[in-house]
Amino acid sequence: MAQVLVIGDDLTGSNATGALYARLGLRALTVGALAQVTRYASRVDVLVVNTASRHWPADRAHTAVRAACATAGETPLVVKRVDTTLRGNPGSELDAVLDVLAARTPGARIRALAVPAFPDAGRTTVGGLHLVDGVPLTRTPVARDPFDPVRHSRVAAVLGEQSRRGTAELTLDVVERGPAAVAAALRRNPAEVTVCDATENAHLHTLAAAAARLAAEDGIRWVALDSGPFGAALATELGLRPQGGPPVRVLAVVGSATERTRTQLARTETALGARWTDLDPADPHPGRALAALRTAAAGGATVLGVRVAPAPAAAAGTPSVPSPPDPETAARLLRCLAEVATRAVAELTPGGLYASGGDVAAAVTSALGADGFAIETEVLPLAVAGHLVGGPHDGLPFATKGGLIGGPDAARDCLEHLRAVCTRRALGATMSAP
Repeated sequence: MAQVLVIGDDLTGSNATGALYARLGLRALTVGALAQVTRYASRVDVLVVNTASRHWPADRAHTAVRAACATAGETPLVVKRVDTTLRGNPGSELDAVLDVLAARTPGARIRALAVPAFPDAGRTTVGGLHLVDGVPLTRTPVARDPFDPVRHSRVAAVLGEQSRRGTAELTLDVVERGPAAVAAALRRNPAEVTVCDATENAHLHTLAAAAARLAAEDGIRWVALDSGPFGAALATELGLRPQGGPPVRVLAVVGSATERTRTQLARTETALGARWTDLDPADPHPGRALAALRTAAAGGATVLGVRVAPAPAAAAGTPSVPSPPDPETAARLLRCLAEVATRAVAELTPGGLYASGGDVAAAVTSALGADGFAIETEVLPLAVAGHLVGGPHDGLPFATKGGLIGGPDAARDCLEHLRAVCTRRALGATMSAP
């Protein structure tokens, strides 16, 4: 059964939202007809249903969403995807989802978090007002939309025109105090729908972490009303993982220990849930690294890797630039990284492999017995992706990047690309099964 049910009101938004879950290593599929919902609900991790109801009357939209939710059956997380500018029928469609869940599980503690912010697209919520590039909705072109003009900038007012549920607002100052403060605020005001402020991706993860805490501690069943990224963050915090087959994993091997690399890898932890094990440059031990990778895999990590631990912090008043390792240490690290990669590929069977640093990439491909590397695309300048050619791992998706290449999101972009490739392969195999 699908782990996540996403109900969207137009095809473009539905597909874009599905892509966010695919980046998490979940197999996502968009369908339209109810017969397709029945057919595929048990064959994917994320089922995205496009009701095409954005321009419909509110009662007709309610009926369509209710039917989609009921037909899909029980899923751990239901997301009502809304337009990034709140056009359409967000209130009535949210009611439809809540109606179905309440009827299915009488007495359950079901609540909704309305988080329409999409910071990467310039959509933010501050003081309950939804903004496009910092401008309230009613002062943007959506206020003059010929099909669905938006008459309110306040999210609660947009929902209130259609929804029967009571709403509360969670302000930005609470969100910025972290998950514990958010969880406490949600406990104090148990409204059926809480509209949450958010201006950056970190806020979405804070809200998701708080919701996951209340789900575990208080037994609350959350419904997400969002434009895409919050629902994906909530799925991650709830620990939802691929079902019905081996997880789609990406293995990463990183030799650089520069501050730039550490910053890039930190982004992969927050954005992708990556799990890293550090290799001690003074005593690199393949067995210890492999054991840590096994633990990460057993915990459900879909991006896991080994990296070289940073040098000890410099003494006060001395430069913090790390000294390069001596040639003997560098060679020992390369051999260890290559051995870890070889053993991890054989044991953990990742769907893709990422290597950062030219020497590391060469050592790893040689250790894996590959003849070469088939280049398919450039993910970003000096970072390419393709697959291994020849040897026992012929066809394995592979990406390489120089250790000093790219901005803070460079490693994330490469790993996201690899994981999307792996997810497409897995989804293709699932769809072709009888």
